[in-house]
Amino acid sequence: MDDFFTRAIVAGVGVALVAGPLGCYIVWRRLAYLGDTLSHAGLLGIALALLFQVNITLSIFLVSVFVSLALIFLQRRVTLSSDALLGLLAHSTLAFGMVALSFMTWVRVDLMGFLFGDILAVTPFDIAIIWGGGLCVLIILMIFWKSLFASTVNLELAQAEGMKPEQANIIFMLLLAAVIAISMKIVGVLLITSMLIFPAAIARRFASGPEQMAFLAAIIGIIAVFGGLFASLQWDTPAGPSIVVAASVFFIITVLPAVSIQMLGIMWKNKKLSK
Repeated sequence: MDDFFTRAIVAGVGVALVAGPLGCYIVWRRLAYLGDTLSHAGLLGIALALLFQVNITLSIFLVSVFVSLALIFLQRRVTLSSDALLGLLAHSTLAFGMVALSFMTWVRVDLMGFLFGDILAVTPFDIAIIWGGGLCVLIILMIFWKSLFASTVNLELAQAEGMKPEQANIIFMLLLAAVIAISMKIVGVLLITSMLIFPAAIARRFASGPEQMAFLAAIIGIIAVFGGLFASLQWDTPAGPSIVVAASVFFIITVLPAVSIQMLGIMWKNKKLSK
């Protein structure tokens, strides 16, 4: 097996291990659009990194944190719904990033790589960032697991028990920004949210508790990484999108039996009523 493929597997597994558990909170809180917003903001982070010649991962993280704090500020002062604010932030940051990149004619930009990822081009330094940053995120997630889960289930109850849900929400956004920053090179700006949502959505169908769901989401993410990368190697398809396709197929396979049974039940009921 080639070195670049081995590095891709190691990097993909590192992302799956941290994206799965954190994605559970996105599913529980119904915040998929927040993930999209922060990932779209990543393109602005890339543009600023190239402009000021700083580390891209750090720049994406800082921009994502800024967008998260801007969302919290606007929610308290603007009479707009959260999804409207997320839409404004997502599209404006993406547009600013695209325009900024178009002005930097002196820089050769692999736009497709940034938008859809380039996991086969990861370096040992990228792997160190993914695993080091992912380990930090998992440790912090474990420390604040109880507080985050309590504020997810019942905000008022969490406040009554003195768990500071607002602080937990800020920590959650910081962790999400970190995961998006370290995952950007794997599946890119446009597909990164799928690494957070698909494994958690699949795991939810089989888990009997939150901790089990987080563990299963990580395992399912790893399976999607292996399936997508080997499919990419077999059929010469883009690696990042292939991982997402593998996760999508896995989701369809798990949902199809339940949907089929439900459809058969509806058909049987309609047949009885027609008689």
